[in-house]
Amino acid sequence: MTTASAPEPREPKAPLIFDDPLDQQSSDDTDRGWGERPGTTGGDSADDLKRFLDEKPPHHL
Repeated sequence: MTTASAPEPREPKAPLIFDDPLDQQSSDDTDRGWGERPGTTGGDSADDLKRFLDEKPPHHL
């Protein structure tokens, strides 16, 4: 007969939070990430041309 080994300790579960999720601001509630390019502050024509060429669909080549 084999003896049962001691059960391994379980990791504690995350506590349940019953707050209203609509009270918190989500990333969709901000203007961040809507078409801005990181690191571009000026609007010179070289940046505009680079963005146009980067975002041009392949059938427009």
